[in-house]
Amino acid sequence: MKLTDKDRNALVKVRLQNAKEALEEVRGNVGLGYWRVVANRLYYACFYATSALLIKHGITAHTHAGVINQMGLRFISTGIISQEQGKLHKHLFELRQTGDYDDWIHIQKEDVLPLIEPVEQFIATIENLISSL
Repeated sequence: MKLTDKDRNALVKVRLQNAKEALEEVRGNVGLGYWRVVANRLYYACFYATSALLIKHGITAHTHAGVINQMGLRFISTGIISQEQGKLHKHLFELRQTGDYDDWIHIQKEDVLPLIEPVEQFIATIENLISSL
Protein backbone atom coordinates (compact mmCIF):
# COMPACT_ATOMS: atom_id res chain seq x y z
CA MET A 1 0.00 0.00 0.00
CA LYS A 2 1.37 3.37 -1.01
CA LEU A 3 1.02 6.12 1.58
CA THR A 4 0.24 9.70 0.75
CA ASP A 5 2.63 12.30 2.19
CA LYS A 6 -0.07 13.25 4.70
CA ASP A 7 -0.55 9.62 5.77
CA ARG A 8 3.21 9.02 5.94
CA ASN A 9 3.71 12.08 8.16
CA ALA A 10 0.85 11.02 10.42
CA LEU A 11 2.30 7.52 10.76
CA VAL A 12 5.75 8.93 11.52
CA LYS A 13 4.22 11.07 14.25
CA VAL A 14 2.38 8.06 15.75
CA ARG A 15 5.54 5.93 15.74
CA LEU A 16 7.55 8.68 17.47
CA GLN A 17 4.80 9.02 20.06
CA ASN A 18 4.89 5.24 20.57
CA ALA A 19 8.66 5.48 21.13
CA LYS A 20 8.18 8.15 23.79
CA GLU A 21 5.40 6.18 25.47
CA ALA A 22 7.61 3.10 25.56
CA LEU A 23 10.25 5.20 27.36
CA GLU A 24 7.65 6.28 29.90
CA GLU A 25 6.75 2.63 30.40
CA VAL A 26 10.46 1.97 31.03
CA ARG A 27 10.48 4.52 33.83
CA GLY A 28 7.37 3.07 35.45
CA ASN A 29 8.66 -0.48 35.29
CA VAL A 30 12.08 0.47 36.68
CA GLY A 31 10.26 1.59 39.81
CA LEU A 32 8.57 -1.81 40.00
CA GLY A 33 11.73 -3.77 39.30
CA TYR A 34 10.31 -5.52 36.21
CA TRP A 35 13.62 -5.84 34.37
CA ARG A 36 12.39 -8.10 31.58
CA VAL A 37 9.64 -5.60 30.82
CA VAL A 38 12.16 -2.75 30.94
CA ALA A 39 14.30 -4.54 28.33
CA ASN A 40 11.23 -5.09 26.17
CA ARG A 41 10.12 -1.47 26.33
CA LEU A 42 13.66 -0.15 25.70
CA TYR A 43 13.81 -2.26 22.56
CA TYR A 44 10.38 -1.12 21.39
CA ALA A 45 11.28 2.52 22.00
CA CYS A 46 14.15 2.08 19.54
CA PHE A 47 12.05 -0.02 17.15
CA TYR A 48 9.27 2.57 16.94
CA ALA A 49 11.73 5.44 16.45
CA THR A 50 13.66 3.55 13.78
CA SER A 51 10.51 2.52 11.96
CA ALA A 52 9.40 6.19 11.98
CA LEU A 53 12.67 7.15 10.28
CA LEU A 54 12.30 4.40 7.69
CA ILE A 55 8.70 5.38 6.99
CA LYS A 56 9.72 9.02 6.60
CA HIS A 57 12.17 7.91 3.91
CA GLY A 58 9.70 5.55 2.23
CA ILE A 59 11.72 2.48 3.24
CA THR A 60 9.76 -0.70 3.90
CA ALA A 61 10.76 -3.45 6.32
CA HIS A 62 8.46 -6.34 7.17
CA THR A 63 10.21 -7.79 10.22
CA HIS A 64 12.07 -6.56 13.27
CA ALA A 65 15.32 -7.87 11.80
CA GLY A 66 14.41 -6.08 8.58
CA VAL A 67 14.07 -2.78 10.42
CA ILE A 68 17.52 -3.24 11.97
CA ASN A 69 18.97 -4.30 8.61
CA GLN A 70 17.51 -1.32 6.74
CA MET A 71 18.74 1.08 9.41
CA GLY A 72 22.21 -0.43 9.03
CA LEU A 73 22.18 -0.19 5.25
CA ARG A 74 20.66 3.26 4.93
CA PHE A 75 21.81 5.16 8.00
CA ILE A 76 24.67 3.44 9.84
CA SER A 77 26.86 2.36 6.93
CA THR A 78 26.50 5.88 5.53
CA GLY A 79 27.54 7.51 8.82
CA ILE A 80 24.22 9.27 9.36
CA ILE A 81 23.67 7.30 12.58
CA SER A 82 26.64 6.14 14.65
CA GLN A 83 27.74 2.53 14.75
CA GLU A 84 27.35 2.65 18.54
CA GLN A 85 23.68 3.50 18.20
CA GLY A 86 23.25 0.72 15.66
CA LYS A 87 24.89 -1.73 18.05
CA LEU A 88 22.61 -0.51 20.84
CA HIS A 89 19.50 -1.23 18.78
CA LYS A 90 20.76 -4.69 17.83
CA HIS A 91 21.76 -5.46 21.44
CA LEU A 92 18.31 -4.43 22.66
CA PHE A 93 16.70 -6.67 20.05
CA GLU A 94 18.75 -9.62 21.32
CA LEU A 95 18.03 -8.74 24.96
CA ARG A 96 14.32 -8.49 24.26
CA GLN A 97 14.37 -11.83 22.45
CA THR A 98 16.16 -13.41 25.41
CA GLY A 99 13.75 -11.90 27.93
CA ASP A 100 10.67 -12.87 25.96
CA TYR A 101 11.63 -16.38 24.84
CA ASP A 102 14.45 -17.83 26.96
CA ASP A 103 13.02 -19.30 30.14
CA TRP A 104 16.44 -19.91 31.67
CA ILE A 105 17.84 -16.39 31.38
CA HIS A 106 16.68 -13.72 33.80
CA ILE A 107 17.33 -10.09 32.95
CA GLN A 108 18.69 -8.14 35.86
CA LYS A 109 18.77 -4.49 36.86
CA GLU A 110 22.42 -4.26 35.79
CA ASP A 111 21.51 -5.45 32.31
CA VAL A 112 19.09 -2.63 31.58
CA LEU A 113 19.68 0.46 33.72
CA PRO A 114 22.83 1.51 31.81
CA LEU A 115 20.83 1.37 28.56
CA ILE A 116 18.16 3.93 29.44
CA GLU A 117 20.16 7.07 28.73
CA PRO A 118 21.59 5.74 25.44
CA VAL A 119 18.05 4.89 24.32
CA GLU A 120 16.93 8.43 25.16
CA GLN A 121 19.82 9.73 23.04
CA PHE A 122 18.96 7.27 20.25
CA ILE A 123 15.40 8.59 20.08
CA ALA A 124 16.62 12.20 20.14
CA THR A 125 18.96 11.42 17.23
CA ILE A 126 16.11 9.91 15.22
CA GLU A 127 13.79 12.83 16.01
CA ASN A 128 16.45 15.29 14.88
CA LEU A 129 16.94 13.40 11.64
CA ILE A 130 13.22 13.33 10.95
CA SER A 131 12.72 17.01 11.74
CA SER A 132 15.65 18.00 9.51
CA LEU A 133 14.00 16.45 6.43
